[in-house]
Amino acid sequence: MTAPTSPLAIPDYRRFWASRFLASFATTGMIVILGYQLYDVARSDYVMTMSQAAFQLGMFGLVQFVPMLLLTPISGLVADRNERRTVASLAIGVDLLIALVLAWATWSDAITLPLLYLLGVMHGSARVFFGPSLSSIPPNIVPAELLPRAIAMSSLSWQSASIAGPVLAGVLFARIPFAPYALAAALLALSIILLLAIRPIHPPADNRKTHPYHQVLEGFRFVRGERFLLGCITLDLFAVLLGGATALLPVFARDILHVGPEGLGQMRAATALGAVGTGLVLAVRPIAHNVGVKMLAGVGVYGAATLAFGLSRWLPLSLAMLALLGAGDMVSVFIRNSLVQLNTPDAVRGRVQAISSLAISASNELGEMQSGLAAALLGATGAVVLGGAGAVVITLCWAVLFPELIRARTFAPQYKQEPVP
Repeated sequence: MTAPTSPLAIPDYRRFWASRFLASFATTGMIVILGYQLYDVARSDYVMTMSQAAFQLGMFGLVQFVPMLLLTPISGLVADRNERRTVASLAIGVDLLIALVLAWATWSDAITLPLLYLLGVMHGSARVFFGPSLSSIPPNIVPAELLPRAIAMSSLSWQSASIAGPVLAGVLFARIPFAPYALAAALLALSIILLLAIRPIHPPADNRKTHPYHQVLEGFRFVRGERFLLGCITLDLFAVLLGGATALLPVFARDILHVGPEGLGQMRAATALGAVGTGLVLAVRPIAHNVGVKMLAGVGVYGAATLAFGLSRWLPLSLAMLALLGAGDMVSVFIRNSLVQLNTPDAVRGRVQAISSLAISASNELGEMQSGLAAALLGATGAVVLGGAGAVVITLCWAVLFPELIRARTFAPQYKQEPVP
């Protein structure tokens, strides 16, 4: 049999790609509208000021992050000790339930801040199990030589869904407010069906011979011992933590640029559009050389574009900066994901993915909290501008603190360790 030359030639990978696309399409659209509703309800029903409502957005990020922080060690262990399709499907099922509740609450005009916070906790709990289990699947169904392209295509599925999802959700919400959530529920159900159609992916038998407590520690020890991986993960953590403007997009859409929910969808989609364009290039011609320098450059572009977006008062310029931001982020995400996948033994992959997911979640959800707090003190513009500048400074600092990143030329392991038991 002829060996496949593309990940898409592998049926299981096609099912994986489609499942991730549908889940991402549904959840990104759902969360964008949920954030807009939270900000709008805080302003309208609870009569909060702009700063107070922005603070609520920050708190919403926090309530999503707390379950991730608490459950990350468990989620990685679950992914390494159980059938990974099943774990991911159950996590998607929780988001399906959230979509159904939001559809009902919006239709019956029963949206309240406590309900939205509760659903935020549920979503954060689902994501902490979804990420490690789903991200650990491609190395089990794709040959190692095709894995960089598979990772680029997987990122492309998420980013392309992030274009269409928020745009369609914004259009639907402006016309039929409960429709985005009803559509999300249907797509999440289809995503589960496709995921379960992949052949079963069982964990290594040895993973059940070691005490769970020791297995959790193995994942942290592995990341700590690989300075290259540690530098990559922490760079993304601190740069996005400071530079994240996503949480404040509802503020810009409603009260600064005055473009409403449809404009909010466009802004969320602009970020993904820049990422998708970059992802298409990477899927055809993956980065293979000078990976460390290119990752640092991508994060630096991300920070600079964030700063420019914060200063803009013209929607086309704002969209252009968000697209540039997405392109820079896509480069860093592609390199980091490739390094994590290619430098991690399968026996510990779920736990390492959980640590990586925690760093991503910390940068996103804690970044939302940081943005909300900063906006309450400095205003939305000041928070985004300061955060973008901080991301650029972090990039320069990491180039000095982790010279391994500058020296890295390829995705080959930078440090050799004994196999993880």
